[in-house]
Amino acid sequence: MKILQPITVGGVTFKNSLMLPPLTTGYEAKDGSISSQSLAFYTRLAKGGVGYIVLGDVAPIRSFAPTPKLFDDSQIESFRLLADSVHAYGAKLGVQIFYPEYDVDAINKMFANGEQDQIRTRLHHDMQHFVNEVTEDALMAIIDTMCACAVRAQQAGIDVIQVHGDRLVGVLCSTKMNQRTDKFGGSLENRTRFALMLVQALKTAVPTMIIDYKLSVVTPERGKGGVDEREAPQFAKWLEDAGVDMLHVGQANHTVNLADTIPPMGVQPYCFFADIAGSVKQAVNIPVSTSGRIIDPNMAEDMLQAGKADMIGIGRALLADPDWPNKAASGNTKNIRRCISCNVCVDAIMNRSFVICTVNPENGFEETRVITPAKVKKNIVVIGGGPAGLKAARVAAKKGHSVTLFEKAMHLGGQLNIADVPPRKSELYRAVEDLASAVYSEGVTVRLGEIATSQNVLALKPAAVIVAVGAASFMPPILGIDGSNVCDSWKVLAGEQKVSGRVIIIGGGVVGCETAEYLAELGCEVSIIEMSDKITSAISATILPSMLEVYSKYEVELYTGHKVTSIAIDALNCEDKNGNNMRLPCDYVVIASGARSVIFDTTALIAEGIEVVEVGDCLEVADISYATKTAYDAANAL
Repeated sequence: MKILQPITVGGVTFKNSLMLPPLTTGYEAKDGSISSQSLAFYTRLAKGGVGYIVLGDVAPIRSFAPTPKLFDDSQIESFRLLADSVHAYGAKLGVQIFYPEYDVDAINKMFANGEQDQIRTRLHHDMQHFVNEVTEDALMAIIDTMCACAVRAQQAGIDVIQVHGDRLVGVLCSTKMNQRTDKFGGSLENRTRFALMLVQALKTAVPTMIIDYKLSVVTPERGKGGVDEREAPQFAKWLEDAGVDMLHVGQANHTVNLADTIPPMGVQPYCFFADIAGSVKQAVNIPVSTSGRIIDPNMAEDMLQAGKADMIGIGRALLADPDWPNKAASGNTKNIRRCISCNVCVDAIMNRSFVICTVNPENGFEETRVITPAKVKKNIVVIGGGPAGLKAARVAAKKGHSVTLFEKAMHLGGQLNIADVPPRKSELYRAVEDLASAVYSEGVTVRLGEIATSQNVLALKPAAVIVAVGAASFMPPILGIDGSNVCDSWKVLAGEQKVSGRVIIIGGGVVGCETAEYLAELGCEVSIIEMSDKITSAISATILPSMLEVYSKYEVELYTGHKVTSIAIDALNCEDKNGNNMRLPCDYVVIASGARSVIFDTTALIAEGIEVVEVGDCLEVADISYATKTAYDAANAL
């Protein structure tokens, strides 16, 4: 495959054309130095075969933003350790230097003075206006600061400096955000002047290093911080003339919606930036890379063969399976654990945590989550073939145990088989396929259509039993809930119950909100009743905007702060937050009031001295990520 062949950039040979594009991980130490968690993460990726790793958002100044930082010589050693570690596996390492679009010194002073309440106001102002208020002298000082960071990176043995062409650099390039009237505003030449001056300064400061530039492109539909799509080829030529060795072409941001740059499943097509990257590639003679919803090796290969890019960024796909490149090289592509674009990784960062992955429990825990061979091989029984049961069975078998899995249905996947029904959720099928494939490839005995009982489990003489029987939808004690017009959201999504006309959904959690979308697109007139003041906060911030667009299109009504009092055959009765009674006419009511853990009687197993452990929803109702992590840990402990 062409993606696996070496590529030369700036006179330096990269072992293949696969890169980890810049990501914010949250793994670094408080001062921005490379922590042991960060070191383990990037080393694991290098071990998995990726040729080029870029550390995203490396700040050249002291700031309170949770990103890597390289503003002081004392930090060099931690970056050197990382460079040495990834080099040991043949990977090249880059740092993406960025400068925030706000007055860092002023914000730091406010923080030091305890003016935290005013910081948010100042940040909001700066994000809109700093680009137009920053003086020319300050801009020159910023260039010096970024060059000093590059020198430290060189001293640490870093191979590549990537300029972050969004943030302040991209905002200066923008027609939407830059209203300056001096030599840094107006024409394309003026708006890109700072970026080109920065590149030229970097070439002087670190002449032997490769210079990569993230070329952020504002498309007609999305983005603010970068050059317009029609301007990108010309700007790319100027960057090449200024000495840039490679371009990373990507969607511009600054829209407050990370779905623009890191789109969740169903929002953007696969390889959605390929054509724009291709138009830039045609304008220059230096290598061009891009990323964006590139799931498997065939997609990456097709882009290279079509001349859309020279190097392929596979960010979330590498979180899902760090061995993606090595598996592609060995021809073992069917065993690649594929990203489902659920954006749990993005949500974690937005919630001030660190990057994790739904389908890969080891991601972010490379130091502690490693499957260890069993000292004593045992018979293990897993009850339940949902995501938790499948993950537990796979890990236990990988350790060397003999594993039997019971699943009462005739198919594997559990709740994932209804979770993939709502709009934009169909890609969840990959999780089912990959979990099932991993179980079978590890030699697990799968008994479909068979209910686990104490008798048939004991007959296998297991040393341990992992219970992963999941949860069931909860039917609250509401007057009239037994009516013929009342349905269960799970059964509606499974196609077991049909509704039409005016439908009221009780519950504004994830299931209720997704069921509302599903029914609205089927032509139902949908309303949601929710007791709290807003619909669920558990829906990804990158998914919510798309959901709300569907609600607006189909006029889905939201009744938040309302309590259901009873259900009639033709209406739902409720109280608003002021205690006023309301009667809402409807044809059907769909219950989406959450779930409760299913209880499996383990008395007989425990009486026989068998170790029993519960995982997933039957332990605590949560999400897929929780299910797979608890299952992994439980199985690995056996």
